Amino acid sequence: MSLQVITVPAITGKEPTGLIVTLHGWGANAQNLAAVVPLANLPDYQFMFPNAPFPHPYGAGRMWYDLGQEKGKGLPESRQLLINWLQSLEGSTGVPLSRTILSGFSQGAAMTLDVGLSLPLAGLVALSGYLHPTSPPAGGKFPPVLIVHGRQDYVVPVKAAQDARDNLVALGVSVEYQEFDMGHEIRPEVLALTRNFVLRIMSKEDQKVYKSS
Repeated sequence: MSLQVITVPAITGKEPTGLIVTLHGWGANAQNLAAVVPLANLPDYQFMFPNAPFPHPYGAGRMWYDLGQEKGKGLPESRQLLINWLQSLEGSTGVPLSRTILSGFSQGAAMTLDVGLSLPLAGLVALSGYLHPTSPPAGGKFPPVLIVHGRQDYVVPVKAAQDARDNLVALGVSVEYQEFDMGHEIRPEVLALTRNFVLRIMSKEDQKVYKSS
């Protein structure tokens, strides 16, 4: 298997300050989220939107794993595919994982937490998502995480996000958590919060480089 990817270069035309990878949800596709780039207000960053490897059983979209009758089928394959692809990105983009943000919506957010906690990424953003039952052992070195969820989300209940927050904090992960009065969606205020998180995380990375030089 391989991933089909939509790549949006930095609007400035210069070498990107960082890389933002975003994973779509169950039944959606990469194009759905790529349309959000102009609203993200991060012109110095390159964006990448991979399509999930499996066709959705009930429509034209894609999925990272099945949520229907064969629930969970495909998860190990998608997990390994994403890990291998993310580890290859520095070679193809010139941007190290330490300057890469992995983000996702719904099932894509669950994949972000699943895969991202095991990699030396700059940060993770989980929008309207949840945490898979399996998780990394406590005491590891994890990237900081932003979790955002809607109080009126009837697709992924807000309790799933609260449980993810509590479980990650118990593992020693640095978590920022925010709820909004919204459903299963991405609103402008969510993008603004995400932008601030990205800029703050990258500023800390810049300080690390400065102190070590």
